[in-house]
Amino acid sequence: MSVASRAVGEIVERVPKELFIGGAWRPARDGRTFEVTDPATGEALCAVADAAPEDGLAALDAAVRAQESWARHAPRARGEILRAAYELITERREELAVLMTLEMGKPVAESRAEVAYAAEFFRWFAEEAVRVEGGYAVAPDGRGRLLVMKQPVGPSLLITPWNFPMAMGTRKIGPAVAAGCTMVIKPARDTPLSMLALAAILRECGLPDGVLNLITTTASGPVMEPLIRDGRTRKLSFTGSTEVGRTLLAQAAGQVLRTSMELGGNAPFLVFADADLDAAVDGALTAKMRNIGEACTAANRFHVHASVAGEFARRLADRMAALRVGPGLAEGVQVGPLINAAAREKVEELVADAVRRGAKVLAGGERIDGPGYFYRPTVLAGVPRDARVVGEEVFGPVAPILTFETEDEAIAAANDTEFGLVSYVYTRDLNRALRVCERLETGMVGLNQGLVSNSAAPFGGVKRSGLGREGGRAGIEEYLELKYVAINLA
Repeated sequence: MSVASRAVGEIVERVPKELFIGGAWRPARDGRTFEVTDPATGEALCAVADAAPEDGLAALDAAVRAQESWARHAPRARGEILRAAYELITERREELAVLMTLEMGKPVAESRAEVAYAAEFFRWFAEEAVRVEGGYAVAPDGRGRLLVMKQPVGPSLLITPWNFPMAMGTRKIGPAVAAGCTMVIKPARDTPLSMLALAAILRECGLPDGVLNLITTTASGPVMEPLIRDGRTRKLSFTGSTEVGRTLLAQAAGQVLRTSMELGGNAPFLVFADADLDAAVDGALTAKMRNIGEACTAANRFHVHASVAGEFARRLADRMAALRVGPGLAEGVQVGPLINAAAREKVEELVADAVRRGAKVLAGGERIDGPGYFYRPTVLAGVPRDARVVGEEVFGPVAPILTFETEDEAIAAANDTEFGLVSYVYTRDLNRALRVCERLETGMVGLNQGLVSNSAAPFGGVKRSGLGREGGRAGIEEYLELKYVAINLA
């Protein structure tokens, strides 16, 4: 099925628009709805249920009721549900990609890639469901035995962002299902449709009632805070800004709630003098422009050795300027709109600030007039270190370039941030590569590649970029508790 062969309206129409609680679709308690808009046009796509606090509590009630029976489900049975969902997502990849592009804006080719990436989390955790292992050991004094069990944490709250509206859901839902945890999930208000479609797929694949409960709302705080403070909730997993993450951690502290936080980033991209410049520019384009730059893993600032900075900047500017900007469903488009007007305004402010401080615009540097929230891919050279674009997360198609002279200077500049999610390093010197990777204060490093995301790898950061890891073998551990049983054989 191609984009042209499907009526866009039909794709949107097929998605449920209500809350999903206890295995049933139902309207919000007071009947309220809110509009979901297309960022390429600013026009409404549809309206979905706008949950009230009572709806959130009903969703948690359903999750609590289902927890005991779901925890007893055989691991293989849980895995088979995820495997079936993986296959159905793969089968419906084109339709889901169109839906994602409509609500989020990214080019449909990138949406296809995200749908495939999202499905991989279900395939991975379908396999991990049967590999939850405990331990058995002889006590050091020889008189007893030490038995260690791993059991589901219990009802979990999952809060996902708008920039990867399906993959951030499957990255949380997959391990929760595999571990035997029930859930209440709240997608971002800007992009609820992908998650609503995913909930329908899981129901179709036989997920028992109450295991997954989905609430869409414009009142995130009033709806979610009572659930976070409810003693029946056992875990909170959030992906979003550090600012919101701090608030949620404060709310979770009262219940000493187990938390996973994937928060903001300010990724440095280091290019050393010996780097393969062709590969570095290719990697820079991937690390910067994936998802229109609206990614926590996006390269936020480029630290380039002074001897190659001019050539690197010229090549990157040529490549960025050649990217085709437009609505994500249009043929050949490589860069879609930003998510909303506020996002574009922030990008404009950061670029203007850098220019006022002496940066030179090599490409872009302006919005595109007309409907939608478009901004031209931008390269800035000669950016001073005190420019806001260096210290703040851009979340847009802007590449600021700074220079360095020594390895120590490059590492110090890279680490000069409160964030520590991911960094990128380009060098052909193996010894330097190992030295730099060890000294960078980030949870992930892309060494000579501009993409780190992989369902089989532990995703997460250090410092104020978060707590815990998602994906990989570590991902399911976030949804498991250890129980130690002391056995007396005397």
